[in-house]
Amino acid sequence: MTGQMPAAVLLPPSQVEELFRTLTKAVRAFQMYLPNNPIYHRAVQNIRAAFAPIWASGQDRLVLQIVETDLVWDEQVVYHQPSKSDSFAWSLFKDGMRVLTLYPGVEEEEIVRFLDIIQRARNLSPDAGDDLLTLLWEQEFSLVHYHFTELIPDAGVPGLSGEGAYSRPAEDPAAQAAETKARVAEDAPERPSGVIDVEDFDSTLYWLEEAEVRALTEAITQEYAQDLRRNVLNIVFDVLEQRGEDEVRFEILDSLEAYLPHVLNAGDFRVVAQILREARLLGRRPDLMTPGQRARLAAFTDRLSEAEVLTQILQSVTEAQTPPAEDDLRELFGELRPAGLETVLVWLPKVADSSPVHQPLASAVDRLAESSPQEVVRLLQHPQSEALVATVDLCGRLKLGSAVPGLSGTLRHPLPAVRAATVRALEALGTPGALQLLEGALEDADREVRIAAAQAVGRRGYKGALGQLEAVVRGKADRAMDLTERMRFFEAYAEVAGVASLELLSAMLSPGTFLRRKEPTEVRACAALALGRLRTPESREALQRHRDDKELVVRNAVGRALRETQS
Repeated sequence: MTGQMPAAVLLPPSQVEELFRTLTKAVRAFQMYLPNNPIYHRAVQNIRAAFAPIWASGQDRLVLQIVETDLVWDEQVVYHQPSKSDSFAWSLFKDGMRVLTLYPGVEEEEIVRFLDIIQRARNLSPDAGDDLLTLLWEQEFSLVHYHFTELIPDAGVPGLSGEGAYSRPAEDPAAQAAETKARVAEDAPERPSGVIDVEDFDSTLYWLEEAEVRALTEAITQEYAQDLRRNVLNIVFDVLEQRGEDEVRFEILDSLEAYLPHVLNAGDFRVVAQILREARLLGRRPDLMTPGQRARLAAFTDRLSEAEVLTQILQSVTEAQTPPAEDDLRELFGELRPAGLETVLVWLPKVADSSPVHQPLASAVDRLAESSPQEVVRLLQHPQSEALVATVDLCGRLKLGSAVPGLSGTLRHPLPAVRAATVRALEALGTPGALQLLEGALEDADREVRIAAAQAVGRRGYKGALGQLEAVVRGKADRAMDLTERMRFFEAYAEVAGVASLELLSAMLSPGTFLRRKEPTEVRACAALALGRLRTPESREALQRHRDDKELVVRNAVGRALRETQS
């Protein structure tokens, strides 16, 4: 028996995310424009349109958990703004709101009043008599429900309530001012007749109360602390969104393209990221932009990832005496497109690990590779690329299984460093197709690549390479080997063959008999080290029989192998 799927399941989190993107834009519009402005009315219409698919999905309410700078719906984060000064969620959380519930019909009138209350609460001075909770009480909402935690202020702290303070009480400021005024009057010359003193008409000593002066000071400080560039850009993008004429929109895009080099040269990467992010979001809206406008926006956002532009940016941030803030860089690099992956891979090794640039750049590499594996495969097909080794290492570190066909080509690259990096990546991937490619690397022309391949198949226990390893152990290889390479192949043979290799290795370690010749010293030493990799009672017993072998090299190898079996 099958039941009907709950209505809440039918609502994707992306739809709720879009709702809160619309709400935050509306808050910005309400702050900048009066109610009689067309943009203000358009923001109200956008809110109602954003709620329509929410209620159409069958939801009878929208319950949101407020966690610092995040809004969580159905265990999914649907709003995240790490900057507390710009965060809609933080405006609610800091005053104690923890749960917000919206009901159908809220979009008609109450949501606009609710957003207006949020904006008013943001602008309250610290010593104001009201707070967000009291402002909400005054409205008596019926379709907006909320839950606040009980905030208990600290008690008994000197200086908070006036009790327990250690400084002596200040004198009456009015008395001090009167005394000063009297002393000045005594020393001042006598006024000529007919001269009027403005103080004769002043009915009070102070024009403003102390709290009012403090509130004005804070308002002025806040006004001067605003980022005017971001405010202006918000207005520009509002106009770009509201005006649908091609000539208007293309004129705005021309201005933004001309403005972008200036902010890049100024090092204001947060503004650069804002421009690119807003352009990208608008370009994803076919209901708002025509195909020609979306193509223009796409070309605009792709400019940052062009090799020439991105190289200049990376050079400036890495050579700057005062590097940009890490958050600004992370926001900037978050707007990179897959086309910039090669440039970033070339630059990343040049940046010191301790540099504030390194971590945001490394995070951008991982994001681009995981989101666009096809770009990684494309780079593997360019043997002359400066980023080839870094790309191969990236495939292994992120375990990009789709890159195995491309790695088969880099395994034939003329440079041994590229082939060695490919062996490491294939071992990290560990898929059947990747391990099969390692069989060819066991016959590579470069000694280091052969050793790396032997160790890789040994650690992975890949049975497909057993025949090649056993041929080397039995002395049937077509090439000469030094002692180190021979040891690695013997050890790999023991790891792959397991206990089945015990008989052959024990026979090779033995000093020989009348009917069987003794193996060369280096072969016997390699056999001893390979037996140590088995770590079985039988292998330890075979090694114990040769602890006092007459040949020093063999004795040393047996001792080392016994220590490995005991570890």
